Amino acid sequence: MAFKSKIKWIALFVLTLSLGSIVVHLSMTKLSSMDLVQYTAMTALSQDFMMVAGSQGVRTKRLWGPVRSLESLKPYPNPRSTYPVPNQKNNGFIYAKVSGGFEKIRSSICDLVTISRLLNATLVIPEIQETTKAKGISYKFNSFSYLYDEEHFIASLKNDVIIVKSLPEDLKAVRKRNELPTFKPKSSASPNFYIKEVFPKLKKAKAIGLILTDGGCLQSILPSSMSELQRLRCRVGFHALQFRPEIQILGRRMVERLRTSGQPFLAYHPGLVRDTLAYHGCAELFQDVHTELIQYRRAQMIKQGVIKEELSVDSHLHRENGSCPLMPEEVGLLLRAMGYPPQTIIYLAGSETFGGQRILIPLRAMFANLVDRTSLCSKAELSDLVGPEMPLPLNIFKLPPAKSKKQLEEEWNRAGPRPRPLPPPPDRPIYQHEKEGWYGWITEKDSEPDPLPMDLRMKAHRLLWDALDYIVSVEADAFFPGFNNDGSGWPDFSNLVIGHRLYETASTRTYRPDRKVIASLFNIPRDDMYHPKHSWTLSVREHLNKSLSEEGLIRQSQLSKPRLFLSHPLPECSCRISPVKVTNELKFDNRFLYGDEDECPKWMQSDGVKGVKINDTELPEDDTDVIEQQPESDEGSNKDTLTPLLDQDDEWDPND
Repeated sequence: MAFKSKIKWIALFVLTLSLGSIVVHLSMTKLSSMDLVQYTAMTALSQDFMMVAGSQGVRTKRLWGPVRSLESLKPYPNPRSTYPVPNQKNNGFIYAKVSGGFEKIRSSICDLVTISRLLNATLVIPEIQETTKAKGISYKFNSFSYLYDEEHFIASLKNDVIIVKSLPEDLKAVRKRNELPTFKPKSSASPNFYIKEVFPKLKKAKAIGLILTDGGCLQSILPSSMSELQRLRCRVGFHALQFRPEIQILGRRMVERLRTSGQPFLAYHPGLVRDTLAYHGCAELFQDVHTELIQYRRAQMIKQGVIKEELSVDSHLHRENGSCPLMPEEVGLLLRAMGYPPQTIIYLAGSETFGGQRILIPLRAMFANLVDRTSLCSKAELSDLVGPEMPLPLNIFKLPPAKSKKQLEEEWNRAGPRPRPLPPPPDRPIYQHEKEGWYGWITEKDSEPDPLPMDLRMKAHRLLWDALDYIVSVEADAFFPGFNNDGSGWPDFSNLVIGHRLYETASTRTYRPDRKVIASLFNIPRDDMYHPKHSWTLSVREHLNKSLSEEGLIRQSQLSKPRLFLSHPLPECSCRISPVKVTNELKFDNRFLYGDEDECPKWMQSDGVKGVKINDTELPEDDTDVIEQQPESDEGSNKDTLTPLLDQDDEWDPND
């Protein structure tokens, strides 16, 4: 009993101490003047985000800053020698019909002005066939002014070529009777072709016609004696060919909206065009109906003699050779490897992306801020740009009417004696959605139907959408091409943008990836494509940073300039600030492609201008028939997404 009573007293004592401790702690809490600090997940998340943002700020210069080795290049397309103004009493008129997409039209017009100067002829405003074929487009614009500012085009080239809006009445009548000589020159035509073949007929008939379908009519690289003609090409392509005011206003508005957040943005052009994919045999990179559409177009090109290869080729082998485009998913992985955060604003350029939105899903999953003209502009703004148009019926694909029971019985009776073999099974199931789009014919017919009026109108609209994309891409803080220098010989959108950015501000970040190198990097075995090893990430950064620098520029010039002068207007149309010494020089066919730029005039060096000072003073006239000297010989055309942000190790930088 005594033992139990001791336990009770001990328990009572412990309980008393516990109550006393609770009272003391409650009193301290009540009397304390310190506030309790509340911890929330949102607070921690914001602190973590600030840490990442601070780390990103350290790397902003590497992602968006200029390439210092190219900062000395400035645009300078002014004549460097005696340059007579055109004479009213010249050799005749040149009129032209230009066909093709945006890039072909722009390149062809530059060549037309150059040929008019070469032959001392008056140029009639060229006709853009994509607008003349489209029925019911806005009455506000004619062929040329649907896309470009006609008055500015004429006025800015008054010291180079005389340009008129139409032929004189007497020559109009002769043209209607098809009595004027017409030529269809190749894009690689030499100056001697025009001097020896075209010039005599121009002198005799006083007018000639040119039909341009290849995206040009004069070889890209000209003799050194014709450097002034190359500079004329720059004045046309980068100054005279301004879009009509409505396009310029909306394009600048789009750029302002992209910069509203105060963050830089990157423009990306996939280059996924059906004709180009068919030319290079890249059908196996797509699925289902898209593969069939590419193969059908390739079969057409083989029949027309455009392609000399077989119909079925190994697309994956072509991809490893660099002949196929970088798919949007691959571009997203490359940008992540470079260190671009998921919040990066990416503008998707290009009026046509073969494969549609489905092929963009992986890129959009990696970069949520992927925008295009439809997300930056309202329907009303795009409609105002097009102008008032006549209504046309929509291109609604209709399935053939179902056959009645009686018709089926009649076909069965006419089929001949039994037993009859069953028809072969289809190659693959035809899904309903494949029968409802513009491509629905591929499941029912063996030949592609002729374009409907709405199809022709949409081709004209695509010129306007490409013009908007061109403005945004040139003004972007960085540009990434998905498919350029494809080797087809046709001008491409990305090369035009790369050339314009090189001309205006050469130091802006313009990526020039080697698709063959990129394909080899993607072929390296990896456990997870979206969480690559650190060594792979560094290899990608090294290659892309080299593509920004002189090394990438030199490689670009070797591939693009022999086919399109506007893609690499160096050294003819640029100059260098005098203190800079160039160590990397490049020659092609005994002509400089890089490193032989003239020294900039004093007015550019003192003011640090990057623009162009066009001299409007009158120059002495010249009475010679052919202004430029004839060349001596023909010239041939010839781990998670934050990992890259937080890495602070050694990596190759274009400015190092």
